[in-house]
Amino acid sequence: MALARAWSVALFGVDGVAVEIEADIGPGLPGVQIVGLPDAALHEAKDRVRAAVRNSDEGWPPTHVTLALSPAALPKGGSGYDLALACGVLAAADAVPAEPLRCTVLIGELSLDGRLRPVRGVLPGLLAARKAGLRRAIVPVDTLAEAVLVDGLEVLGAGALGEVLGWLRGEPDVLRLPPETTAPPVPTGPDLADVLGQPEARWALEVAAAGGHHLLLTGPPGTGKTMLAQRLCGLLPPLRMDEALEVTAIHSVAGALSADAPLIAAPPFVAPHHSTSVPALIGGGSGVAKPGAVSKAHRGVLFIDEACDWGPHRLDALRTALEEGEVRLARRDAAVRYPARFQLVLAANPCPCAPARDTDCSCSPNARRRYLARLSGPLLDRVDLRVRMRPITAMAASDGARPEGSSEVRQRVCRARERAVQRWATHGWTSNAEVPGPALRREFRLSPRALGLLDRGLDTGAVTARGADRCLRLAWTLSDLAGEERPDADHVACALDFRDRRAA
Repeated sequence: MALARAWSVALFGVDGVAVEIEADIGPGLPGVQIVGLPDAALHEAKDRVRAAVRNSDEGWPPTHVTLALSPAALPKGGSGYDLALACGVLAAADAVPAEPLRCTVLIGELSLDGRLRPVRGVLPGLLAARKAGLRRAIVPVDTLAEAVLVDGLEVLGAGALGEVLGWLRGEPDVLRLPPETTAPPVPTGPDLADVLGQPEARWALEVAAAGGHHLLLTGPPGTGKTMLAQRLCGLLPPLRMDEALEVTAIHSVAGALSADAPLIAAPPFVAPHHSTSVPALIGGGSGVAKPGAVSKAHRGVLFIDEACDWGPHRLDALRTALEEGEVRLARRDAAVRYPARFQLVLAANPCPCAPARDTDCSCSPNARRRYLARLSGPLLDRVDLRVRMRPITAMAASDGARPEGSSEVRQRVCRARERAVQRWATHGWTSNAEVPGPALRREFRLSPRALGLLDRGLDTGAVTARGADRCLRLAWTLSDLAGEERPDADHVACALDFRDRRAA
């Protein structure tokens, strides 16, 4: 047989396309040619595959081999095609049967001695293969726990090329079956009871968790801003299965998955350093863009500590993701889309010297103004909750009463989230922060008295039109926490107070 076909997958962000690999053995000088827009890593695959086949005690065709990857106009890259290329060539040479390859997707990088190495993006790749109608997948053993998360596919694991060739020849039990799936363990994060004092900030954290709102914490060093941010994920409900697969697919593409815990079932917490570049924050790279910190924080929390030290260039790059819940990145080989629906938590000192008490500040008013002006108005307009932290006093630290822990607060947050999900179910929204402003102003319009407060805020310039919409979302969250059907004027007033510019 001079022609055979095999299947693999090309990834563009978290979206995949099934790739048909055709192997043709024809007359001509010995050599291998790969066509179909391969990148450098894929172009080098011909040397890896040929060495892996020889070292697996198989013969390489002594004539010209042409490997065509279709769709031909689609750029392809990476080393995940190695296994499919090797099986396609050997099937074309009649060394193995070609029939089992018809509905099987093959993913994995080959070492020179034939071992099968793991690659990134197995989960989104198999989701694309299932969508294309393929029924079976063979992946490296190390990614088997990740691959089994995809329902509707028969998943098998291999440790070497020889095992896959044995399976193609009908040898039983040569490939590994996936392990039994068990519920992921519930992560135990830091407890909110560790935070002393700060009643306003604790309440704001609960409101942020209940509605999916963004939060700014301003205050002197050592008052608990970082501690509060680290405990926000512990107040959020666990991810639904579809959300967990979304988050896991992003981390799989980024190469950040652990073999011990392949499914990310809890909201992630991402805290990049203030020296992080814009591509590392938003996503980037040559060829096809890789996910950045905002996408790794999808369905979780992105914490920006010392926000005033980041500078407006990087912080303002977050604005599109905050509004749209995704980032779109165009690079040389492709334009990709990564989900980025996260909760932003900003922490900032009130001034450059950052004393324990405001009375000890040595900064001039202009220096304080310039320092806080690094947080631009358009960015702050997208932050729903702004809280000024108090200095910790000896009385608050030693009053003997145990502060409320994460488990108690999480129960209230989950009840409020359930009310929101039931209310927005017919529209497809899962939290108050996702509801668009026009729906709040028309279909779920509040009483004239409640809206009158917003009208006065707009008239005096206290809030913008975007800020008014965010106040409405915040008011719905406050009413959910209070167990009421609709927000009233008190909830709107509280929402306006949370957006007080003096808290920044």
